[in-house]
Amino acid sequence: MPSWRDSVSAEAQADMDAMLEAALPFAQQMLAKHGEFAPYAVSMSTAGKIGMVAAKAETEHPVSADVLAMLYEGLRGQSGDIRAAAVACDVKLRSTGEDAIQVQIEHKEGAVLAVVLPYKKRRGNVTYGDLAAMPAEPRIWQQKS
Repeated sequence: MPSWRDSVSAEAQADMDAMLEAALPFAQQMLAKHGEFAPYAVSMSTAGKIGMVAAKAETEHPVSADVLAMLYEGLRGQSGDIRAAAVACDVKLRSTGEDAIQVQIEHKEGAVLAVVLPYKKRRGNVTYGDLAAMPAEPRIWQQKS
């Protein structure tokens, strides 16, 4: 089975790795500190600079789906100025029912991955399972047919 890495340049591979390395630790830090985290994004400019992206919600406790929609809308609006992005959110895995951090990473070359890291919270401690990646549908750079 071909890997996503076979379909993109070495630069895109490095960009996607950098997006995961930038996005995942913040979610882990928030889980350890607060036991939860709101969806957020990380983007990479065409020059290679990585920055955090947040959505400005109109309420104090917005619905996660609304925040995700705002993040993706904002990233689509910036798609000409960025070359990669990652959106992190807290999910429940359908296959096991476990809680997980999900980081969806997209690159302008067309690679799209959903990376999940299952976790369990017990008595203030967070333990993690195995990191897994799977193909995902593009939400920023729509595929042209």
